Amino acid sequence: MSTAGANIAMQSQVSPARQPLLSVRGVKTYYGNIIALKGVDMDVHEGEIVTLIGANGAGKSTLMMTIFGNPRAREGKITYAGQDITRTPTHEIARMSIAQSPEGRRIFPRMTVFENLQMGASLHNMAHFDQDLERVCTLFPRLKERLQQRGGTLSGGEQQMLAIARALMSRPKLLLLDEPSLGLAPLIVKQIFEIIKELNEKDGMTVFLVEQNAYHALKLAHRGYVMVTGNITMSGTGKDLLNDPQVRSAYLEGGHH
Repeated sequence: MSTAGANIAMQSQVSPARQPLLSVRGVKTYYGNIIALKGVDMDVHEGEIVTLIGANGAGKSTLMMTIFGNPRAREGKITYAGQDITRTPTHEIARMSIAQSPEGRRIFPRMTVFENLQMGASLHNMAHFDQDLERVCTLFPRLKERLQQRGGTLSGGEQQMLAIARALMSRPKLLLLDEPSLGLAPLIVKQIFEIIKELNEKDGMTVFLVEQNAYHALKLAHRGYVMVTGNITMSGTGKDLLNDPQVRSAYLEGGHH
């Protein structure tokens, strides 16, 4: 094996002794008196794509929002790059090289595509703006053609691309993606998952992906977790979960995508 090949092989084996980039321990989150997360444990190591799958209403988006500090974890601990961020305000978390593309896209509809991308970059200094703009336009050629168009006039797929591109403008070490395939045509879903794969393989981007489309998510992810009503019930490599009979019957056949 060549030296490069040996290095890739070494990198793909995540050492359990290595400190995770993101660690969630015993996290409980409430909406009023209703407990939404019931003591969640989860890790994301640098350079990994980790996915969280589960039915609608399982608590997946709540976990992602809790990591970002809104709502706050009432119990447990969240650490990022070795730093405890459980009580850190959301705007400060956004400055820590963590970027989020939220569920429902939440772009600024009245602003142009270019202005939306500026909003993503403004979290960091603007020194690399031109370079970063060129990078996201290469990843998403459709956006390059529509830089002066208002965000609200884009198609659903284009808005999703814009939401991811806006998150990338802040040069994150960790990219949080919440339901990027929701409501999109299969061809667009395929494109978006290919871009996530490219970001991970070419740029070494660490990705935490919350996704109802279990098949695409597990095919893409190095590791996955299954959430049922606020609890993590299973975890394993993407491949193992994809082939697991329980996962297959619950999420890959019948009513689920």
